[in-house]
Amino acid sequence: MSAVKTFEEVRANILSCHKSSTAKEKVSFYNSFAENYNVDVAILDYRAPRLAADAISSHFSGDRAAAVVLDVACGTGLVAEQLKTLGFRQFLGIDGSEKMLELAGEGGLYQELKQCLLGEDPLLVQYGFFDVVVIVGALSVGQVPVHVVRELCKAAKAGGYICMTTRGNYDNADYKADLENELKQMEEEKLWTCVEVTVEKDWERAVSEHEHGYISGAVYVYKKL
Repeated sequence: MSAVKTFEEVRANILSCHKSSTAKEKVSFYNSFAENYNVDVAILDYRAPRLAADAISSHFSGDRAAAVVLDVACGTGLVAEQLKTLGFRQFLGIDGSEKMLELAGEGGLYQELKQCLLGEDPLLVQYGFFDVVVIVGALSVGQVPVHVVRELCKAAKAGGYICMTTRGNYDNADYKADLENELKQMEEEKLWTCVEVTVEKDWERAVSEHEHGYISGAVYVYKKL
């Protein structure tokens, strides 16, 4: 039996990910992180999957059992787990880490899983098809480039919802500003309309050296025109 992990051990592991610079290094990190991922994010009190699922649920009025959800950067399937409790049943998951995808597959929630390096590879999905597109955790500095949100919009069907999250802490401030500028630009281009932006003060436990307690985060919900 493995010893119970401490917050300091999880913190050190997360900070080592921030030092991984190339896309391949990120994938290597997440492959090694996969086995302990669910335990580690629980120690971080990571609330984004539930908050994103609740935001989608509050706006989606269609047939949830029939709705097709594209879960981008799906990891081990935490978002799909939350959405299933809210009545959604059809999931296609995409992630860059084969180990994460293996664990997601073991959960039995996804009808299909695909490996894709976001920002470098195309999404490899049918555009204009999905009722809901969701990306949780990957839109942040050093992870997925901001321009990926245009691919998310393309994947959704007209009238479909796109739900995105990002962290609100100091280290992610510039990325968050760039992301919000892109979201606004796409609204001005009449690609989608903003449905809701929710800021959560207690997003997850802080891991950086100059922050303590909890950091904030934001959930964005857009509707494709």
